[in-house]
Amino acid sequence: MALIEGFRIQNYRSLCDVTLGRLSGDGDAAALTPLTVVIGKNGAGKSTLFDALGFLADSLTIGVEAACDKEQRGGFDRLRSRGIQEPIRFEIYYREAQNQRPITYQLAVDLDRSGRPFVASEVLLQRRQGARYGRPFPFLRLEHGMGEVWAGEDAVEVEGEESNERMPVALTDMRQLGIATLGTLRDHPRITRFREFLKAWYLSYFEPNAARGLPVAGPQAHLNSHGDNLGNVVQFMQREHKDRFDFILRRIAERIPGIRTIDTHVTEDKRVLLRFNDAGFHDPFFAQQMSDGTLKLFTYLLLLEDPDPPPFICIEEPENGLYHKLLETLAREFRVHATGRRNAPQIFVTTHQPYFVDALSPEEVWILEKSADGFSAVRHVSDLEIVKNLVAEGLPLGGLWYSDYLDSP
Repeated sequence: MALIEGFRIQNYRSLCDVTLGRLSGDGDAAALTPLTVVIGKNGAGKSTLFDALGFLADSLTIGVEAACDKEQRGGFDRLRSRGIQEPIRFEIYYREAQNQRPITYQLAVDLDRSGRPFVASEVLLQRRQGARYGRPFPFLRLEHGMGEVWAGEDAVEVEGEESNERMPVALTDMRQLGIATLGTLRDHPRITRFREFLKAWYLSYFEPNAARGLPVAGPQAHLNSHGDNLGNVVQFMQREHKDRFDFILRRIAERIPGIRTIDTHVTEDKRVLLRFNDAGFHDPFFAQQMSDGTLKLFTYLLLLEDPDPPPFICIEEPENGLYHKLLETLAREFRVHATGRRNAPQIFVTTHQPYFVDALSPEEVWILEKSADGFSAVRHVSDLEIVKNLVAEGLPLGGLWYSDYLDSP
C-alpha cells in the first residue's frame, strides 16, 4: 500500500507555507507515520488543512475550477492566502510500497488572463532505477498545458543523456489535471498508478442522519464520504463476505459500550438492515434508531474493516458526538488498522480532543498553531524533548497537551 512520507501546501488560505513530514532531499526530516494526527486550537488551521487535501482530490475528479468553486470554498480568490499573488501550490512525497523509490508530485494552480483558475504547472519526479543520489528525474512535466512525458516504467540514460522516449504533450483543457488524462493511457503506468492512488483517497464528511437512510440502490462495495450508503455497504458485505462480515459485526459490538451483539435483518423486499441488540432491552434497535455517537463509531470501525480499504483515509474531528472515554479506544483502533496488515491504509486525523491524543505517541502527532503573521505554522511533537521524556516516563500525551506542555515557548 502506498504511503505518503510528507506533503507541502503553499498559499492556501491560512496555510501560507506548511510542510508535514519529509520531502525530497529532506533526509533528516521525520516521515509521516501510518497514523498521523494533527492537533491545535480553534482557528489554528486544522479544517483548512483537511479542506486542502480535499481540494487536491476534487481537482482530479472535477477539475481545478470546479474544485475552487465548491460551495464551502467560494472560489480561487477566497482560497489564495491574503496578500499573496503566487499560485496555490501542493507537493506530495510518497512511495508506492515500502521498498519502492519515492515519487514527488508537484501542482501549481493560478488564474489565467481571463481570471479563471487553471493548472499552471504539474510535475511528477522519481529518481532513476539504481540511482542512490542525484536529483529526481521528471517523467511528467507540464507548464500551462504544454510539456513532455516519458513512456514506460523508467526513463533511462543513453551515453550519459536522457533517452528519446519522451513524448510532447499538449492538453486541450488546462482546468483538468494532466494526470487525469494521461493516467488513463496504457503507455504511462507510473502516472496511472499515481492517478489511481489520488482517486482512491477517502475523506470522511460523515453525517449520522444521512447514514440512517434505508438503502434504495443495490449493494455497494465501499462507504462514500458522507456515509449515506451505509445500508448498501451492509448489503454488499452480507452478500459477498458473509462469514467475514459476521466476524466484523462481533468485533465491532465488543467495542461499543452497551451493545451486546450486532446482526442483520433481511426485509421482505430483500433489503439488509443492521440490528443492534442493546444489553438493557429485549427487543433490538435498528440503525435508524441508534444515537449519533453509536452510529458514528460503528461506521468508522466498518470503514477500517473494508476488505479493500482506500490507501489514504482522512477524518476530521472524529470525537464529535462520541463519549470521551471511547476516544482512546478509537485512536488505538486507527493505529491497529494502519499498521497491522500488509495493505493497511494510511490514516490522517485532525482533532482537538486530549482524550484521543492520550493514546498516541509523539512521533504520530503534529501541532498546528497561528504564528505572529496570522498564518499557520506546524511543529512535530517528537521534536519537543521534554515532552518525549515525560511520555517515556508514562505521562499521557493528551494530558500534557491539556497542561500546555505542547504550546510554543
